[in-house]
Amino acid sequence: MQQLKRQLADAILAALDAAGADHGQTTESVYGMLEYPPSPELGELSLPCFKLSRTLRKPPQAIASELAEKINLELADASPTGGYLNFKVSPEYFTRGVIQKIIAEGENYGRSNEGEGKTIVLDYSSPNIAKPFHLGHLGTTVIGHSLRLLHEFRGYRCISINHLGDWGTSLGKQIAAYKLWGSREQVEQGGVDELVALYVRFHEEAEKDESLWERARREFALLEGGDPENTELWKWFIELSIEEYKKTYRQLGIEFDYYLGESFYSDKMAEQVELMRQKGLLKIDEGASIVDLSEYGMPPCLILKSDGTTLYPTRDIAAAVYRYNTFHFDRCIYVTSAGQSLHFAQWFKVVELMGYPWADRLVHVPYGTMSVGGMKLGTRSGNTILLKDLFKLSIDKVKEIMSEKGTELDDADKVAEDVGVGAIVFGYLANSRIKDISFDLQEALNFDGNTGPYAQYTYARTCSVLAKAKEAGYSAEAYTGEYTPNAAELELAKALSLFGEKVDDALAQYEPSIIVRYILDICASFNRFYNSCRILGAEREEEVRFRLGLVRATNITLGSALHLVCMRTPAKI
Repeated sequence: MQQLKRQLADAILAALDAAGADHGQTTESVYGMLEYPPSPELGELSLPCFKLSRTLRKPPQAIASELAEKINLELADASPTGGYLNFKVSPEYFTRGVIQKIIAEGENYGRSNEGEGKTIVLDYSSPNIAKPFHLGHLGTTVIGHSLRLLHEFRGYRCISINHLGDWGTSLGKQIAAYKLWGSREQVEQGGVDELVALYVRFHEEAEKDESLWERARREFALLEGGDPENTELWKWFIELSIEEYKKTYRQLGIEFDYYLGESFYSDKMAEQVELMRQKGLLKIDEGASIVDLSEYGMPPCLILKSDGTTLYPTRDIAAAVYRYNTFHFDRCIYVTSAGQSLHFAQWFKVVELMGYPWADRLVHVPYGTMSVGGMKLGTRSGNTILLKDLFKLSIDKVKEIMSEKGTELDDADKVAEDVGVGAIVFGYLANSRIKDISFDLQEALNFDGNTGPYAQYTYARTCSVLAKAKEAGYSAEAYTGEYTPNAAELELAKALSLFGEKVDDALAQYEPSIIVRYILDICASFNRFYNSCRILGAEREEEVRFRLGLVRATNITLGSALHLVCMRTPAKI
């Protein structure tokens, strides 16, 4: 549809030029004005003429009528309706042009090289070490990875960084808890789960014995000072944690280019603090070093505590400088909860005030909170749903359904994992990222309706049709002769034509849910077509060949779209 919209924009611009008036429009501005009418009876595209009336000094109705007379396109008929110029596109454009284009381009359909030569750094997932993956980590992980896949789809070089939380007082608590109540044997046997149990116990005991807080601070101070025992424990905790995280990442199909925790930037912060001093940005407030941001409507950004220790902004600034100097990014994207929006706004502004010319390339992508029954998730209170446990529940449910239906597959365990994990991921990404979500386990495991399993099953259905066609000696090439589609065929072809635009919108808004909703639109259109049109059993040869082309085009588009939202595509379910 993008190609058609550009053709229409060029034709509209030519008609405006022919009118001789100073309209002040370009192809890009006209392209941006085109929209989809609320009813298909009005056509496939529409140009609102209200904005043009200001420069042309004519009523929008008159502009629509004049343009309709001047535009002559084989692909579309233009007709005015009130202040709108509506375009009824020839069905042949969709049934021949679009379907043939998809089949010819295959997995490259919807791709582009717009990002060629540009680098995107993405910071996402970033769990704290010695803590397990729980449901609250799902958002940053799958939103971040989907954004990586979307950018790669458009030709960008993407670098993914897992900014592990491996520094700070929480490590003092973990070390203290281990020394007081843990043992190497217990932790090696229980892994991260045992470390979490120790961490929770620390908070329970500290409620009764406040001296434990000071013990935790001392242990972290020793770690900062390079104490051999605490350093060894710290490295061990990191090793155990990454080993555990990679199990979940493998289930999600995610790999990171770098695991660089906060500690990596410890020796890089002093230089940035000194630069702030040289720029006259630092002020002393009750012993702490701050950057006053009142002029910009924000609270001060705390850079150093009164004891001289660093904080999150200091580390994030040092990390950003390192990333730019190392990767020369065109954008650096941070996917974190909306609760950190002020934090990012503050240190982004500090980077700008420091004089770094790339400050405007820093992007924060916030997402809403995840709660269970209205209660926010947190490790210290123990009210967590571990992602590995949730995945297992979902996978077991898929196996149960497959058993009830008598499904026999050679790779049944893998399919169950693909569908079970996909159900959770799809269910999460179906929501607008900024929306707060109250997690409902039963709803997430509902395999009926607009769910991940429904989308994957639809994809598997296209694979099944194509496999049967191949056995019958048919090719999935689109029919190239004259063919008049019925309503279901045309609806599906139109839906497939929108893929490129949906990728554009998802990238522009950093919003994977746009692709999820589009996937559901394709599935609904395909299943209406599948249930109303005989394919291999069609009466006419041309119907069989065209419909197989439509199935193949759906298979290509749906497969690419599912991949962009971290979903696997089993050919059989």
